[in-house]
Parts: sequence; C-alpha cells; structure tokens
Amino acid sequence: MAINAEPGDWAQAEGATGAGRAPRLIAALFGGLSDPLGALARARAQLFLWMPVALGVGVGAYFSLGIEPGWPIYLSTLVICALSLALWLRAAAWFRLPAALIALAALGLLLAGLRAHLVAAPVLQYRYYGPVSGRIVKIDRARSDLIRLTLDRVRIDRIPPAKTPARVRVTLHGDQSQFSPEPGTQVMLTANLSPPPPPAAPRDYDFRRTAWFDRLGAIGYTRAPVLRIAPPDPGDWAMAAHRARMRLSAAIQARIAGQPGAVAAALMTGDRSGLSEATREVMRRSSLAHLIAISGLHMGMLAGFVFGLVRYGLALAGRPALIWPTKKLAAIAALIAASGYLWLAGPAVSTQRAWIMVSIMLLAVLADRRALSLRTVALAASLLLIWRPESLTEPGFQMSFAATTALIVALGPWTRAARHLPRLLRPVLMLVATSLIAGGATAPIVAAQFHRLSEYGVLANLFAVPAMGLVIMPMGVLAALLAPLGLAGPALWAMGQGTAWILRVAEWVSGLDGSVLAIVQPGPWVIPLIALGALGAILTRGAGRSASVGLILLGGALWLRAGAERPALLIAPEAQQVGLMTSQGRALSKPSAGFISERWLAADGDPASLEEAAARPAFSGPRGARIAQFKRAPLAHLTGKSAKEALPAICAKGGFVVISTRVETPTGPCDLWDAARLRDTGAVAISATGEVTTTAQVKGRRLWTRP
Repeated sequence: MAINAEPGDWAQAEGATGAGRAPRLIAALFGGLSDPLGALARARAQLFLWMPVALGVGVGAYFSLGIEPGWPIYLSTLVICALSLALWLRAAAWFRLPAALIALAALGLLLAGLRAHLVAAPVLQYRYYGPVSGRIVKIDRARSDLIRLTLDRVRIDRIPPAKTPARVRVTLHGDQSQFSPEPGTQVMLTANLSPPPPPAAPRDYDFRRTAWFDRLGAIGYTRAPVLRIAPPDPGDWAMAAHRARMRLSAAIQARIAGQPGAVAAALMTGDRSGLSEATREVMRRSSLAHLIAISGLHMGMLAGFVFGLVRYGLALAGRPALIWPTKKLAAIAALIAASGYLWLAGPAVSTQRAWIMVSIMLLAVLADRRALSLRTVALAASLLLIWRPESLTEPGFQMSFAATTALIVALGPWTRAARHLPRLLRPVLMLVATSLIAGGATAPIVAAQFHRLSEYGVLANLFAVPAMGLVIMPMGVLAALLAPLGLAGPALWAMGQGTAWILRVAEWVSGLDGSVLAIVQPGPWVIPLIALGALGAILTRGAGRSASVGLILLGGALWLRAGAERPALLIAPEAQQVGLMTSQGRALSKPSAGFISERWLAADGDPASLEEAAARPAFSGPRGARIAQFKRAPLAHLTGKSAKEALPAICAKGGFVVISTRVETPTGPCDLWDAARLRDTGAVAISATGEVTTTAQVKGRRLWTRP
C-alpha cells in the first residue's frame, strides 16, 4: 500500500461498511507487511515530505551527543552522506527512500556542527567587575521588570580583544532616569559580569547553548549610571531597522497609554521592552503568550489582510480587473508587506520563521500551486533547519510547525464536515476547531518546555484571536498607511481597544480557579518519540501508521513514569539552594535562589510558591546551617560567613554536606559538595537509591559547556 500524506487518510479505514469493514481495517493497520520492499519503492514520491524529518533527526543527534564531535566523526558522517547519496541515485527502487533519509540525517548533523563552529565566539571565563563599553544592539526587559541592554563591539578592561565576548547582556539597576537607551548608541558602564549560567538541574534547560548561538559571552548587571559615549551612527544601516522599530514603538505607546499600548507596540514592531512582567505572566497563564511574540499568526494575518485589501481593491477597477492577474498582484503586495514587517520587527528567529512560511505560501500562489499544503510546510521547515539548525531545539519552532501541520491535516475533514453545518455557525465553529486542533498539537510541547498548561487556553484564544484578526492587525495596517497624512489617530484608538480587550481576556482567564495545570518534566526521549510518531502517523499508512501510533503511546507511557523518577535530592550549581523531595513535595532549604527554585518546582509539576516549599517539614535550624535527613543520614546546607566555622562539627557526623564556599581539605567523613566540586560537576541530582547524576555527565563536553 503506497504511502499517502493527504489529510483525509484517517477516514479511509473508518469509511468501510458491511462485510468489507474488517478486511479493510486490517489492511489499513498492517498494509505493506506482505510486500515491504514494494511499499518502500512506492514511498519514494513522499521523499520531499520526509526531508525535514530526516534533517531534524540528524540535527537532534548532534545536540544529543555527550561530546563535541571531532574530525573523525565529521569525516565518517560525510562518507556516510556521500555513500547514501550514491545509493539513492543508483540503488534498487526499494532502497532509495532509506538511502535518501540516511543521507539527509547525516547532512543535518554536519550542518548543525558547521553552524556551531561558525558562530563560535569567546565566553567569559570568570566573574568580572569593572568598566565595560559597547554598542547597544538590543533593548528588552528582564523578569524583574528592569531594562536590559545587549551590547556588541565590546571592550572589557584587562581582557584582551581575542578573549573578549562578542556580546554581553547587562541589566540596569539603580537610578537610570538620566539615560534613555537607543539602538546604536555607544555606552560605558561599570558592570558585574559572569559567564552564562549552567542549568538549574542536570536535565534542565541549558541557557549556555542558547547563549552560544546568540554569541552572548557574558551576562550581568550594573548599579551605576550608564554613560553615553557617542550617539548612533547615521550611516550604521545595520541598526537602521532597530532604530525605526524603537521609535515607532515609542510613538504607539505615546498614543495608546498603559499596557494596551505596550502590547500594541509588541504586536506591530516586535519591541516587548514595554511589557511588564505582570502582563507577561497573565498572557502565559491564559495561553495567549503567542500573541505577543511575532509569529506565523501575525505574519499570516498581516499578509492575508493586505492580500484581501489589494485583491478586492483591484476588483473595484471594473472591467480591467477581469484581465489583470489580480490574485498574483495581491500576492506580490502581500509579499512586500510581509518583507517590510520582517525588516521592521527584527531578526528574531520566530519572525524569520514566520516570514519564510508566509513567503513560500505567497510564492505558491504566484506559481499557481496550493498555498497551504504539507509540501509548503516541509519546504519551510527544511530551509530553517539548513539555515539555522539550532532552531530545532527552540519551543517556537516546534510549536509553530506542530500547529501548522495539524491544521493542514485537519483541513480536509473540516471541509467535508463544514458542508453539513449551518452557514452562520461555520465561522464560530471553525474558530473553535482551529483553537482545539492547534492547542492539542502544541500542548505536549508547551507542557514539556514550560511544565504547565492553561486549562482554559482554548477559551482564551476563542475570545482573543478574533480581535487580532478583525481589529488589531487591520487597524495596524491602516494606521501605517494613514500616518504620513496625520490621520492614524482613529486606527490607533481602535487598535488600543483591541489590545485592551485581549488583556482583559487574559486577566479573566488567568484568574479562574485551576487556570494553570502543573506538569511534571518528561524524560529526554518523550517529545522526540511523540513528534516522530505524530509525523509518521501523518506521512504513512498501514503498518507504518500503526508503528507510529505505538511511538506516541510509548512516549506517553514514559511521561507518566516521569513523576516517579524525579530526583530525591537536588543541589544548585553554586550551592545556593538544596531541594529534598518529601511526601508533600520538594522542600527547599531556604526561600531564595528564585530562578533555580522555580525551575525545580516547575519540573516537579509542583505549583507551590517558594515560601510554601521552604515551609515544608524537612529542613530546620538557622538560615546559614539548615539541617535535614536524607537516606537516614544527615543532610546539611551551609551558607554565609560562618559556613566554614560550622563545617568541622557537622561534617564529623557524616552524611551529605553542601557548602557555598571552597573547602581546601576535607574535615570529616561526610560526602562534601563544596563550591570547587560543584564548579566541575554543575548541578547535582541524587535519586532515592543514591544514584548521582551531574550536569557535566548529562550535558557532556560541548562547545558551550567547556569551562
């Protein structure tokens, strides 16, 4: 049975009736087993759809390695790629698909390794305090609601240029009222810098890898006023779009007051520096955070509005419209608008990904091909994986393509079902259906990446998304068109009403009882198994589809076991926190180390606050010497100036001792985890049976993990 990627495949087995139902169902489930070589030969037609899957497997293999590949591995992979390509060209028909997939997977690994080496830049090797100067290339806001600057062309006192990070990120503390940041400005400041921090737990998200591909070699903060050395260079075209973005954002926020204006600026320009942490949190809790990150939804709405506006506008020309290729002219106008939006919104990966997908769809219209198809999605995903392989590890990439693929697959069944629905109800039911389908497709990714799900996310999107498509994006386009005439006021007012409505929906939904469901962190193989299973279920039939469903079920079963496999003891990478699992949840040694503690609780699927977790019965004693029991042995967490003084007496009792300073020589029979040992291991997880897992073991020695 040939592989068929059409969205309606699921219905073929279900449509059988009467005496032929059972044989057809068996054929649908196990078709191809009688002639597997023939099935593989016929499947060659679907190679294009399998291309991003195979590339993704290779990219994923590179990032999952425990060591950085050397030239022997790269050379071997290149040979495999070449041999597989030769077999694809010359082998028997049945072997050409497997050969092509092997070649593409090998190519994915090579591309990921090449990209990692091309972006290589120095990383700060130690903590630094002193003068720092550079050019502002990014302005955003930290979790603390403080302004944060990213600098390039960095100069750091006492560090030679060859070892100076290409970029640093500094959070502005203290009184900075005299400084107004502007992209391209040369600044000087006195900063506390440190290398990008290691993961909060051995299997937690590794910021160091993200920083490596962003060429971000140090992060820190300053409490001193920022000094402006030189204004932006008017001839610096690299910063022209950024300056235009910030000025347009300021103009929008000046006309639309408060957080509705900040949301409008984020939607239209990509500048999210005006968004408060409270706004971000309610958007996350209500599953509306995707609305404030420029993605395929925004780009698609913008392009769709311009496409419709131009096409129907040309139709008003009367008779010439029957001769003009109005559809293609509208596609060209929409492509220009989308490209301008990309230029303005900046080089964020989500914006670039959205532009690629929309551009491919519009080019398909120009070529008289279907704009929405699995081939379009496959081409967009392949281009992104070739251009920026690290995108595979980003939640935005995963959610974007999961939602788009699911919606295209569901398009056929929806079209058939819509014929039997009342005409007036179709738009509402379609909105509900798309929210359910997209939400269901992205739910495993959201739960795995952020360890929580919004239980009323569909409800929030049902009320908020129409405002995006009917009010905000159209009014944004009209405001841009009318601004040169000084007539943008009414459009901006309407836009502000739309963003205010979205905020009201987000606040209402996030305030509902049980609005957020905490999810335990899955194991490393869960999402890959579910993703490969879902893709296989779409792209195959017969035995292949049955095996794909089996992969999804296996991933789900492994996820269900994840809660029982959570570490019994966690030690932070710099000994600033210790977490002990109890019958009531993880108990923290102190209500501090906010980011690390929050990551631990979230990964446990524990909705408790830091104060609640620290109050759980486990640790006792003064703040600098917290004592508990682990595996029937003492457990101590020593911090502060008196830690070394208290160490000999506590270590003499044996057990586990975690201390936040460096200890030169052991002082007793305890299992000591001091600052020096943790510097080598990173965060530590110890199971109930005593098995020790460290960040160094899990993450391995990679370009971004080397000290």
